[in-house]
Amino acid sequence: MITRDNVSIKVNAVVTLYVVNPNDAAIKVVNYVYQTSQFAQTTLRSVLGEVELDELLSHRDKLNLRIQSIIDQRTEPFGVKVISVEVKQVDLHEQMQRAMAKQAEAEREKRSKIIHAEGELAAAQKLVEAAALLATEPLTLQLRYLQTLTEIGVEKNTTIVFPLPLEMMTLFNKLGATAMAAAEKK
Repeated sequence: MITRDNVSIKVNAVVTLYVVNPNDAAIKVVNYVYQTSQFAQTTLRSVLGEVELDELLSHRDKLNLRIQSIIDQRTEPFGVKVISVEVKQVDLHEQMQRAMAKQAEAEREKRSKIIHAEGELAAAQKLVEAAALLATEPLTLQLRYLQTLTEIGVEKNTTIVFPLPLEMMTLFNKLGATAMAAAEKK
């Protein structure tokens, strides 16, 4: 059979029934078991053809009840009561199984990337908050710098980089220009 989303599947189902009225079962139909089986097959095909594969796999109980109700209504005139219908097995083609596996893998990858991006966003927001806090008091930045030097010193590194504020470089340039101007005047 084919689902609403055009997936070819093979479905096995079990129908449980009993005879309510033996006279009707014997007189109104030639073979009530065969007739019920035919109703079950056509009903199964029509009901499952209206749903997508995902719905078939995830809402089997609802579909079982719907199919049971339809078959029971159709067999009632000849004295048969359908008490349960169970979609027992759904077989997919191997290509469809591979495609579903790829889709599931892509979905897991997507979730992983979203979670990672959300973590990066949260970290960036915390860094902005920390920078704003450090900017309110210049001394806190100096303390953070000394704390970082302490952490570097523990790791037995041979090279330590000392960042210089750009304001200091501007100050050195002004002092150097002033000293050169004074030297030229002499």
